[in-house]
Amino acid sequence: MPELNHRRRQIVLAVCCLSLFIVGLDNTIVNLALPAIQHDLGASVSSLQWTIDAYTLVLASLLMLAGSTADRLGRRRTFQTGLVLFGLGSLLCGLAPNVGSLIVFRAVQAIGGSMLNPVAMSIITNTFTEPRERARAIGVWGGVNGLSMAVGPVVGGALVASAGWRTIFWINVPVVLAAVVLTAAFVPESRAPRARRLDPVGQLLVIVFLAGLTYGIIEGRDAGYGSPQILASFVVALVALAILVPYERRRAEPLLELKFFRSLPFSGATLIAIFAFAGLAGFLFVNTLYLQESRGYSALHAGLLTLPMAVVTAIAGPLSGRIVGTRGARLPLAVAGTAVTVSAVLLSVISVHTPLWWLVVAYVVFGLGFGMVNAPITNAAVSGMPRAQAGVAAAIASTSRQVGVSFGVAVIGAVVTAGVGGSFGEGLAEASHAGWWIIAGCGVLVLGLGLATTSRRARASARRVAADLDPEPVPAR
Repeated sequence: MPELNHRRRQIVLAVCCLSLFIVGLDNTIVNLALPAIQHDLGASVSSLQWTIDAYTLVLASLLMLAGSTADRLGRRRTFQTGLVLFGLGSLLCGLAPNVGSLIVFRAVQAIGGSMLNPVAMSIITNTFTEPRERARAIGVWGGVNGLSMAVGPVVGGALVASAGWRTIFWINVPVVLAAVVLTAAFVPESRAPRARRLDPVGQLLVIVFLAGLTYGIIEGRDAGYGSPQILASFVVALVALAILVPYERRRAEPLLELKFFRSLPFSGATLIAIFAFAGLAGFLFVNTLYLQESRGYSALHAGLLTLPMAVVTAIAGPLSGRIVGTRGARLPLAVAGTAVTVSAVLLSVISVHTPLWWLVVAYVVFGLGFGMVNAPITNAAVSGMPRAQAGVAAAIASTSRQVGVSFGVAVIGAVVTAGVGGSFGEGLAEASHAGWWIIAGCGVLVLGLGLATTSRRARASARRVAADLDPEPVPAR
């Protein structure tokens, strides 16, 4: 990939951030539209969970394949293909006649989405090679995620209230078209110097593991966690994992590069991403139902109430990137874990009569925590790793985020809805308390892992892994 001047690098960053924006916008809007989808299509609670998890599950399953494919066939080509598929899936979601087809079309969206964020991050990594400049670029990347959250609730609420939930998918189409044109005009093609081999067996095992585990968690509430079909799904997931690890260890060029996990910052970032995004997914799922079903607010009103959280996230993202670039990841991770925990504890006592100022304070604190966590996760994933494997490294970090989203919706959604027996109303507020305590636990784990994986010993392990993977790695911070 040729060295680009400053202006061209900034344009490339903007184009790549556009992909993150539409994916983040889509996730926020869909959560806000869940009650409207339920009422219009007669969807059950588990169907609503699958509307979210069909997307995140397929996305998580294909991210590593997309990252390695981009390194092999070309990052710009893969990125543009993902944009087209994401746009097509969005168009079909808006035309879905029933909840079953909506879930299928969400999976189509996810196939395209798997080619967007990790590939865009790989492009950014290969464009911004100086560590501090890269950390700042990643901070902007995190800020765009917050911006999509800020715009999503208001735009989504207005669309659901005025034109119906189907328009929340159609709004992606013009953005995708613009991104395709801008990518062709400004993003140079790049690929790894040497193509890695395909790993179809590893890919299949990853899909089986994630699908089996997620299915068991979501459907276990209705079928019973001790029922034969649920036990079978958990067994299949465990068998797939038991085969996957030794199989990948023996391969010269595995889909899942296990050597990356010898780096304590990389392993910690993977776990932090799972817990942080499980907390976010649980927050969005439970809070949306609470505001609209328990409090009786419209979709637009609910979106406006959560707007302060998203605005704080948009501000905290670039700030976190600058801190990571100058002082390292320890402070942002400590703030993130603490803020998520405090916010969840504040929300663990809510009722239908909780004052709005209490909710807004909790939302702002949560926004600070989530805004701080993205930059150190991504920076740990790509710093010190060979640029030739940037797509794989970024894809593993993105996969851990989507795994967190899937498990957050599945676990927290199952716990909360079990407390209301599938019907909503005043009981939902009290039933949500268990879910908020799970989110608080996620915050505690983010804090503990953040402190443990930013020590001198952890940084030394990252340097050893970088030297083992590449004799001349990108310098790690």
